Amino acid sequence: MPELPEVETIRRTLEPLICGQKICGLRLFWEKTLVSWQGQAVADTVADQRIQRVGRRGKYLLIQLEQGWTLAAHLRMTGRFIYYPDPQEPDKHTQVIFNLTQGELHFHDVRKFGRIQLLPTAALQTVFSPAKLGPEPFSADFSAAYLLQALARKKRPIKSVLLEQSLVAGLGNIYADEALFLAGVHPQREAAALSEAETVALHQAIQAVLTTGIEQRGTTLRDYRDANGEKGGFQDFLRVYGRGNCPCRRCGEKLVKLRLGGRAAVFCPACQR
Repeated sequence: MPELPEVETIRRTLEPLICGQKICGLRLFWEKTLVSWQGQAVADTVADQRIQRVGRRGKYLLIQLEQGWTLAAHLRMTGRFIYYPDPQEPDKHTQVIFNLTQGELHFHDVRKFGRIQLLPTAALQTVFSPAKLGPEPFSADFSAAYLLQALARKKRPIKSVLLEQSLVAGLGNIYADEALFLAGVHPQREAAALSEAETVALHQAIQAVLTTGIEQRGTTLRDYRDANGEKGGFQDFLRVYGRGNCPCRRCGEKLVKLRLGGRAAVFCPACQR
């Protein structure tokens, strides 16, 4: 599933391509992909609206339109946006095509889990309230002090807690594994049991791995591409994720893979305590 670095990379590559263009219409090939707002027809609402900006909130891509509407896209497992300067025929996995004044924006989704929801721009703060979606990891609200206070109430394993989007927005399985390794924290540790020093190290590690992930334009393991159809490069920097039973790049110990809260977790039993 695309996480914050992948969605941010898509945002950065997509914005200069489509901002200022008008949506002339759309072709829908999989009905469930588009989600209306209180019965408002998506195609009719977005027609002839100019794209003002492309934003991001956690793992959501936000395409803001000029008349007070926003298309909030969650890519789920295999969704991707690709811009074509010239008309392209849809393939069997193309779910929506937005016809623009210059070119087309295709939403391609093999698994068909991705959703594009029409929302009033004014309602975004309510829809993405702090109770549902935590602070952005590079915002002032996501401080080491905040993390220490938030983890003090969590009795579950730290890896499972990090995947809660209400704790910090945009963090997923890949970057949680990598941050825990960098911080030297075992994924099964009870979140509330982390010391202040460990929490500070984890806070720094989360920001560090996300920064590198963005610099490397995301992680392409299979499906992920940016808006130009290009792969990311962070897969070449992975220390633990997807490397179960391989030697630790730091100490040589065999990495352990386990199931934790229904998700895979990979860690080094020597480097993470």
